[in-house]
Amino acid sequence: MATWQCVKQCGACCYLAPEERPDLEEYLSREELQLYLSLVKDDGWCKHYDHDTRECGIYEKRPGFCRVDAQEYEQRYDIDPEDLDEFAIDCCREHIEDIYGDRSLEMIRFDRAVGKPRILRPKADC
Repeated sequence: MATWQCVKQCGACCYLAPEERPDLEEYLSREELQLYLSLVKDDGWCKHYDHDTRECGIYEKRPGFCRVDAQEYEQRYDIDPEDLDEFAIDCCREHIEDIYGDRSLEMIRFDRAVGKPRILRPKADC
């Protein structure tokens, strides 16, 4: 079974554009939603994301909604702790694909890190 882990210098989860996450109000409290929206710059990226280093500037102090944690996910999303790895991997893969593409170096690095190497096949001609 694959185990989730954060991959340094990815940052796909730091793209916070609210229009890309229409269900924010379903899992964020009113206060958390205000905090979330205060973090979003005009370009959709978190104001604490450093594009040069591709890292979070407040990683150790980041809000709960930015953490992948069994207790956090159980409370916020009703995800059983036993299902956390699979759920978090799917979420990360979705964000990485949206930001960088399904054949990106970021996706390859993530898949290797979580133990899900993929065989890339040529895309079909359109």
